[in-house]
Amino acid sequence: MIRRTNTQASLRRMLLLFLFLFSSPGLFAQGQSGISNQMLLLYTLTAFVFLVLITVVIITFYVIRVINMLTESSARQQAEKAGIPYASSQSWWQILMHKLTRSTPVEQEADILLDHSYDGIRELDNYLPPWWKWLFYGTVVWAVIYLIVYHVAGLLPLSNEEYMAEVEEVQKIRASQEIVQIDENTLEFTAEADLINKGKEVFISNCASCHRNDGGGSVGPNLTDEYWLHGGSVRNIYATIKNGVPEKGMISWAPILKPEEIRDAAFYIMSIQGTNPPGSKAPQGELHVPEPAKVNADSVVAETNL
Repeated sequence: MIRRTNTQASLRRMLLLFLFLFSSPGLFAQGQSGISNQMLLLYTLTAFVFLVLITVVIITFYVIRVINMLTESSARQQAEKAGIPYASSQSWWQILMHKLTRSTPVEQEADILLDHSYDGIRELDNYLPPWWKWLFYGTVVWAVIYLIVYHVAGLLPLSNEEYMAEVEEVQKIRASQEIVQIDENTLEFTAEADLINKGKEVFISNCASCHRNDGGGSVGPNLTDEYWLHGGSVRNIYATIKNGVPEKGMISWAPILKPEEIRDAAFYIMSIQGTNPPGSKAPQGELHVPEPAKVNADSVVAETNL
């Protein structure tokens, strides 16, 4: 009786695990803010179908259990009326469970007891525990389902296809928005507080993971000193953010950030020059000497005439 109760408890845990695994695509889809409505609907319908299938399996299993219990009870009563001892036979489910797990009952553990001991601890020549085998069988079933759904039938898109679909959606949204044209060849730094604050938000959201929030550098170089690897003018900084440095692991931010966001980030980096926060990374690159401010020729002529 205890053995049967433990088996039923293990079965319930296994079914709950499968229920969670099969419902996870719908939960994952709901947690993605950038996913399209079509994909969300597809994930939801897929999760619903799996839940219905699991529900049918569970109901079928318990109906069979009830039928077996009623059949066993009827056979027991008939044996009692006939005055013969009742010998219960294993159900098909018990036979299947034993073949799948090959577990040894507690009362028969003496048969698999090994002859040696370690500090008085005896060892059983037992098979892997049933819960481990059920978990392994579950992963095999899940792998087969995944292979059929994603690679054979193509019912759901692969991760690369999802990414490309989201990129296309973002590009469509950007195409419908007004684009600010910025000429990086004539770009000049402007210490406008509004642009610098916007640039700080862009920097913290996208650049701080490599350069720290204060620009002191971690994986990436220090952006607060006078030494630069790719030039320290606002135009150089804009070009570096836009094109990236793939050979050193910095991606091109042009497909991700808008031109004005790149400009604002460059302005913020220019604004933190010379701050040298504590624990900053050692200087890298060459010393950048700012270009002298250009003087308007007309102003020089006017001053000379005066």
